[in-house]
Amino acid sequence: MFFFTNWRRSRIRSRPPPAEWAEILCRSVPYFRLLPEQDRTELLGHTQVLIREKHFEGCGGLELTEEMRLIIAAQACILVLHRKTDYFPKVQSIVVYPYAYVARRVETDESGLVHEEDEIREGESWERGTVVLSWDEIARHSRGAGRGRNIILHEFAHQLDQELGGAAGVPLPPERAQRADWARVLGEEYDRLQEAVERGRRTFLDPYAATDPAEFFAVVTETFFERPVDLRRRHPELYGQLKAFYRQDPAGLFEKAAKAAGKAD
Repeated sequence: MFFFTNWRRSRIRSRPPPAEWAEILCRSVPYFRLLPEQDRTELLGHTQVLIREKHFEGCGGLELTEEMRLIIAAQACILVLHRKTDYFPKVQSIVVYPYAYVARRVETDESGLVHEEDEIREGESWERGTVVLSWDEIARHSRGAGRGRNIILHEFAHQLDQELGGAAGVPLPPERAQRADWARVLGEEYDRLQEAVERGRRTFLDPYAATDPAEFFAVVTETFFERPVDLRRRHPELYGQLKAFYRQDPAGLFEKAAKAAGKAD
């Protein structure tokens, strides 16, 4: 079965994608515009597999178009570029609402009492089966708003936790030699952020990252791809670990694009 799955995926990746895909992604996914041609080709191949294997569903009156599926799948696949992947195997469905939606949160306190309350959410990632997204938030990112945030990268980063079987909500690098430094750097950075938030200090990283290690990983993943130059300057060790984990150098791509734009001017 494993051999057949790999063979089938290889065939899907090798097929030329629809001609308009690259144009749509250049317009709607800022990171895609920065990629060299070889990486664009690889990303489009992964995107074809994800669209084929996952069920996409519009909810709350949203009519989900092929372009929407493409934009979501391509950004999710940024996380698997240059890496061996099983394409988020625990994700079966990607559910998209038109705007932020209301979800019920159920918690049990220390005394055993169950508390329920409604929360407004823009996305969530279930342990098994489903990723939920808000199209309004995705569209804001495509327009260049919400600097540093990317709900697709955030929720699919959570899925890497499940796929790679990390401890405390943080996936482990496949290379054993990297794991000790990875655990040390992420642990120290998380502890420092928690302390800063508790003391009321301003932080470069979103304070939400101090919620727990899983949210820390999801937030730093967003920041790595959305504000890489700033992250490298303010948290160089953390940037270095993410660069090795994702096998990408977004800061280099951003700087190359800025240099080219300067020459054009």
